[in-house]
Parts: sequence; C-alpha cells; structure tokens
Amino acid sequence: MTISESPFKGETGLRRVISATRNSWAGLCEAARCEDAFRQELVLAAALLPLALWIGRTGTERALLAGSVLLVLIVELLNSAVEATVDRISFENHRLAKRAKDIGSAAVLIALLNAAFVWAIVVIDR
Repeated sequence: MTISESPFKGETGLRRVISATRNSWAGLCEAARCEDAFRQELVLAAALLPLALWIGRTGTERALLAGSVLLVLIVELLNSAVEATVDRISFENHRLAKRAKDIGSAAVLIALLNAAFVWAIVVIDR
C-alpha cells in the first residue's frame, strides 16, 4: 500500500488540468470577493495593463510594465493566502502570526515599489 501526500492528489492528466484550472478560478473569484486590497489592485491593473501596451515602445518595455503590475497581483494573492492560513489557525494575537502577516505585507509593499520604479524609469526615459 502506497501512502500518498494528500487524499486530494489522485487526479492525473487532463482531469488534473481541468481540476487545477477550476480551483485557480475559484481562488481568483474568492480573492476578488473577500480581499479589499486585491480588488483595489485589480482596478489598478485594469487601468495600467492597457496603458503598458500603449506607453511601452518595445516589447521589452511592455513586458516590464505589464509584468510589474501582474507581480503585484501575484504577491497580493500569496499574502492573502498566508493571512487566511494564519487566521484559520487562530485569531489569537501571537508574535509569529504577526510576523507572518507583516512579512507578507512587506512583500506586497516591495512589489508595489518595484512597479512604481519600473513605470518611473520607462516613463522618464521617453
């Protein structure tokens, strides 16, 4: 008898791809429904992504502008996942829970600063 890592890891092939896509879409919908910061960043991305395609003069500039915006969304999703996990464990104030949440928040801040830096360089260089 083989012991698996998780009872939820039994699918393979196309069935796994479909299931993973469904779960990913559910996660995006849940983040948009429950996370204020993610919704704000989605609005920002909706404005900045088309602008990135217009402002960027080369494919590299467009990719850097768009990528920096998408990175903010990715980091925000990971931060929200950390926060949800910590809250699932306990709502009690604990220094390690605070550390985990603060580090996740710092990652979002760095992603936002990175996006601002990339956009400033591209715009100033025009």
